[in-house]
Amino acid sequence: LGPEQSGWDWFALQLDDGRDMMFYRLRHRDGRMDSFSRGVLVGRDGQARPLRWDEVNLQPLGEWVSPYSGDRYPAAWRLQLPSENLELTVTPKVADQEMRLTVRYWEGAVAVTGRAGDSQIQGQGYLEMTRYEPAASQR
Repeated sequence: LGPEQSGWDWFALQLDDGRDMMFYRLRHRDGRMDSFSRGVLVGRDGQARPLRWDEVNLQPLGEWVSPYSGDRYPAAWRLQLPSENLELTVTPKVADQEMRLTVRYWEGAVAVTGRAGDSQIQGQGYLEMTRYEPAASQR
């Protein structure tokens, strides 16, 4: 990571309409998405379309606090890809999937629900979130 970057969030999603999506968001210390964030959407036909950082909207939903480390992670995510009329909610299948190693991070299985145009969509996937720390008041 560069000195202005604070961590990353990495999504690998399989949708029940036959599409797959991978996207990683590099975070700045002030919460902005870094312009080096990238991804790919693989269509039902197997064609891969690169995704730029400014094509994907990510919004953390709620907060989960680790009972072990005190680190605060997003409890879920809203992921929007307007060019595909795709709006997804990504939710952990189990809240506590924190890896408590020398470097702590959260990685694990997620469920996907949402809309693709006018149709309901579901899926599953994997999410990795790094460098989330306790609030300054807890340090």
